Amino acid sequence: MFRKPFRRGAIRQAMRPDAPPMLQRAHELMASGNYPAAAEAFEQLARGAEARQHPKTGQLYLQAGRAHILAGQKETGFAHLKRGLGLLAGQPVQLHHAGNRVVSELKEQGMTAEAQEIVQWLKTNSPVQPETMGGAPAASARKPVLPTKCPGCGGPIRAEDVDWIDEVTAECNWCGSAVRADG
Repeated sequence: MFRKPFRRGAIRQAMRPDAPPMLQRAHELMASGNYPAAAEAFEQLARGAEARQHPKTGQLYLQAGRAHILAGQKETGFAHLKRGLGLLAGQPVQLHHAGNRVVSELKEQGMTAEAQEIVQWLKTNSPVQPETMGGAPAASARKPVLPTKCPGCGGPIRAEDVDWIDEVTAECNWCGSAVRADG
């Protein structure tokens, strides 16, 4: 007859989807430096997500590309980076941030020709031009500090890449968990 009161912690748990174990494992492999295994795991996740038309498919291909490049498989990695960016083409803000990061990471790996190819692709496919990329956000655009890793799946969290639910809560790009800022 009497219902238990709904606790605040229960709300947070209800907001956090169960992260797939394979996604958690892929992030663990990446964090531990096992790039070949991480590349294989992220590639498998990306292909499965693409078959289901999952909204996080682009992010998974980008991570597969990073892992392949770090594993020394530059051609395969670059193909996955391009695929991931292509899947983000309908999301201008995400494409802007991901494109900026991809160009920077390619340059860090000595892949300057590939970085230039991405810059050229972005000029034709992005409403936000690459020349405007790389600047620090305005002070009014600064968000609260998020944890560096998602508590649900262990994936990296970047404040400029996430979708903000409210002033202190963002959605993980990998698993959709609600991630609250430290405060």
